Amino acid sequence: MALLDIRQRTGYLFIGLTVGHIVLISAQVNTARGVPILEAVTFGVFAEVQRAASSAIGGMRTSWSGYVALQEVRRENERLRHDVAQLRVRLQQERALAQRSRTLEELLGLRSQAELATVAAAVIAGGASPDFRTITIDRGTADGLRPDLAVIAPAGVVGRVITPSARAAKVQLLIDRNAAAGALVERSRAQGVAVGTGGSVRLNYVSGTADIQVGDTVVTSGIDGIYPKGFVIGQIESVQRGQGVFGAIGVRPAVDFSSLEAVLVVLQPAAALDEEPGGSEGPAAP
Repeated sequence: MALLDIRQRTGYLFIGLTVGHIVLISAQVNTARGVPILEAVTFGVFAEVQRAASSAIGGMRTSWSGYVALQEVRRENERLRHDVAQLRVRLQQERALAQRSRTLEELLGLRSQAELATVAAAVIAGGASPDFRTITIDRGTADGLRPDLAVIAPAGVVGRVITPSARAAKVQLLIDRNAAAGALVERSRAQGVAVGTGGSVRLNYVSGTADIQVGDTVVTSGIDGIYPKGFVIGQIESVQRGQGVFGAIGVRPAVDFSSLEAVLVVLQPAAALDEEPGGSEGPAAP
């Protein structure tokens, strides 16, 4: 065992001496360019080490730059998404304001054309029952409202006031099952009664000889004492005839009750309007 250790040590010493001898020779022998071999080899080894280190550092630097750039892109994307969301909200607000302006312009136009004493009101709530169709407006007795005043919109008849309070009022829509209005066909002057069905309007009590056609416009007749004469109720969309009499006459309402935002309340009932000077068609009193 000791002999083996001596041989290993002798081998290591021999290798060390050989390497040292080669190094000494390399330090004394020059290359063709006059550079010592030892210096050339050492430079080559260190150059490769520097190259590897430079490549590693460059790769790390590139990766870090890419990571920083990616984080910046992510932050920029977040800012852009936030800006887009704000622009969409602003666009919706602008659309709502534009629609509100158009609605008010239409109400002002109707108010000037109707030449009636009216008050504008905003719709603040709607009835939940599918059979009893009502809305609530933000005007009440403090604004001159009372029961049975007509409520209209630029498109046509909305309904009538049924329960006013000091600062609000409930309005029965014309499509309510308990609603009715005196009506006539604008083209042929055929008279009847427009009644609500819960979601639409039906024209009842029309003479069997009356001239009725699909597409005819139905307007208020004024005989009910609530709705002023000549306001649009809707258009006839279906006619069923029996033996000498009319069956169901369906009327498509002119007003879209699902999108009502503002209305006009006529402050003077139709009956009172007819009693005004010049409003009666009869002969003048002596």
